[in-house]
Amino acid sequence: MNEAEFAHKIRDRLDEGLDLRPDRSERLRTARERALARQRLGAPVAAVVARRGGTASLGGPGAVLTRIILPAVIVLAALFGYNEWQQAQREALLQIDPQAAETADIDAGLLTSDLPIDAYLDKGFQAWLQAPADSDEASPQSE
Repeated sequence: MNEAEFAHKIRDRLDEGLDLRPDRSERLRTARERALARQRLGAPVAAVVARRGGTASLGGPGAVLTRIILPAVIVLAALFGYNEWQQAQREALLQIDPQAAETADIDAGLLTSDLPIDAYLDKGFQAWLQAPADSDEASPQSE
């Protein structure tokens, strides 16, 4: 089955369910003939619709505003609002727990260090961290 046969089958199938009054059918026929005549002449459909003042215009002075600038402004406003909300959340947390910033810095340092987290959980490592600094000077490495 080629494309033309397929198109005819679709047209016949659509015509089966079509029950139009004669005046509407005539208006559709004349509109189709005009569209085909315009197509043969090579007139772009968008230009014809825009010339008639239709809403299907592809261009115009407001097209850049509505398609590019307005969405960009909306996205920027949303990002700015989200940033302000995050700042308010941080300030509220610091009012409740003033040591939260220090704890967050420690957590960030632990997560970004080269040492695996399991090393911090090791009891020997905890004992080494709590050992006084003087014991480091007496170690055999410093001799």
